[in-house]
Amino acid sequence: MTVAIALAVYAAFAAVALPRLLRRAAWTDRAPRLAIAMWQAAGASVVVSVLLSAFAIAVPASVVGHGLAALFEACAALLGHGATLSTPSARIGLLIGGLVLARLAYTGGAVLLGARRGRRRHAEALALLGRHDHDLGALVVDYEERLAYCLPGRKGHAVITTGALRSLAPEQVTAVLAHEQAHLRGRHHLVLAAAEALARAFPRIPLFDQARAEIARLVELLADDEAARHHPRIHIAAALVRLATGRVPAFALGAGGETALTRVRRMLHPQAPLEWRERLSGLLAVTALLAGPTALAAAPGVGAFLAHHCHSFLITL
Repeated sequence: MTVAIALAVYAAFAAVALPRLLRRAAWTDRAPRLAIAMWQAAGASVVVSVLLSAFAIAVPASVVGHGLAALFEACAALLGHGATLSTPSARIGLLIGGLVLARLAYTGGAVLLGARRGRRRHAEALALLGRHDHDLGALVVDYEERLAYCLPGRKGHAVITTGALRSLAPEQVTAVLAHEQAHLRGRHHLVLAAAEALARAFPRIPLFDQARAEIARLVELLADDEAARHHPRIHIAAALVRLATGRVPAFALGAGGETALTRVRRMLHPQAPLEWRERLSGLLAVTALLAGPTALAAAPGVGAFLAHHCHSFLITL
């Protein structure tokens, strides 16, 4: 029960404190990929802590410890040490864990299916209104508003309007389409869907609400950086300025949007990338977020396992 309480307290603390720490971090814009991993690890850490807390309530540590020797021994221990649904704690733990998993599955499925339906309807409209330009590697739509975005999915492709083509210089068009291709290659829509699912499944929790907004912003920075590997930053910045007011469908990823002007400044005044020590520290933090709850939950079981088997070993001496 002590482990269950510790995990629950950690989950509550992390859900409030971690978003504050991550939002204040000055390095995130310099390493958007690592920052995305940090937000994802923080969210996973909270969810896993809640699930492990429920498991710790339902299953005694001694049962887990005795069952670590082998799979069959674990099954025998679960049957032989009274880990059944007859105890109130077991029922409560399983109920909590089941509700969390069911909520995640339902919301995740709703997010993915809703986005898929929206993309399918939009793709059908584009098939009627657009034409594929082989030179650009994008679908061109006759539309006055300046838009450039990608429609993700199994057959994802970049989309650009004639209004954007008239407004942008050729090198700017190439740069902004490279940004959209970066979204498609990185399958960023799945990253956004995971953040959206957590925020919808558990509303009003600061970590999940802020992770959704921050990951959406960081994904754009990451695509900018990928495009900047092959195209001058000035071309990307100029394209962002002209596309800043464009509104793309919710299920698409666009080059413009609310973050465009701050991204322009970032393109024009790039900061130095993180040093290897800083990156290593970030990776260790991600690892700690992911492994910490599991290590805490496993500690009593490991202790029980060692106590049981070391005692048996000493008796045989």
